[in-house]
Amino acid sequence: MSTVRTGPQIGLIVQIVLLAVLAATVGLGVAGWLAGLAYGAVTCVALVRGLRHAGSTRLGPADWVTMGRGLLVGAVTALIADSLTGGRPAPVALLVAMTAVALALDAVDGKVARRTGTTSALGARFDMEVDSFLVLMLSLYVAPSVGAWVLAIGLMRYVFLVAGWVLPWMNAQLPHRYWRKVVAAVQGIMLAVAAAQVLPGMLTTVVLVAAIGLLVESFGRDVSWLFRHRPVRTVPALVVPAVPTMPTVPIGVRRADRVDERDLSTAPVLSLR
Repeated sequence: MSTVRTGPQIGLIVQIVLLAVLAATVGLGVAGWLAGLAYGAVTCVALVRGLRHAGSTRLGPADWVTMGRGLLVGAVTALIADSLTGGRPAPVALLVAMTAVALALDAVDGKVARRTGTTSALGARFDMEVDSFLVLMLSLYVAPSVGAWVLAIGLMRYVFLVAGWVLPWMNAQLPHRYWRKVVAAVQGIMLAVAAAQVLPGMLTTVVLVAAIGLLVESFGRDVSWLFRHRPVRTVPALVVPAVPTMPTVPIGVRRADRVDERDLSTAPVLSLR
């Protein structure tokens, strides 16, 4: 009998309510609704599968914090999708405010997990995917004003995942590195600043180029570590059977005088002399 896992379903319901609030206040078109609902549905299904795979029936305290961040990311996704496809200008203040709260909560869920002793691989993966998708959506939002090159910030994580399908050694478990978390947070902060349009255009470009530089360094270090620790396939040694050598015939002794081992038997040897 399957176990009911209500946490993800509750998250999906809250996501729908949040989208309805956006539609009633700042307005939300069809594209925004579709993007927000798709995001919520995919998150719900992924969490249900993750809980089943982990053998768990409920989300931990830190997972609920990450869920709150994910709900904000779903709302940001809906606003950005509406802005990019529906021609409706995004409410920048609201978009940046929700992004800022989501980024701030990123420093909370890890602490909650450690203090409650509920750290898990599912929670870490959930946290990472929420971060990555927020960065991707912010990259899409600022790309029209900054340039398509900024999409590299949001796509790098997913290029890394695709590379793991081609190169299995890239799927190995990486060691914990706090700098990796710092770089991820910097990407979100810099993109939020760019989305807020509080800096001159040239300075915004410089800030985003610096963010890409940090991201390339972080991913490059991880790829280098994975390459150096990839499993080396060993080639089995080729065993060459020993070639039997002919016994040496002493000088002056005719070969016919030697007795072949195949002619030996348990019967007495007859002398014909």
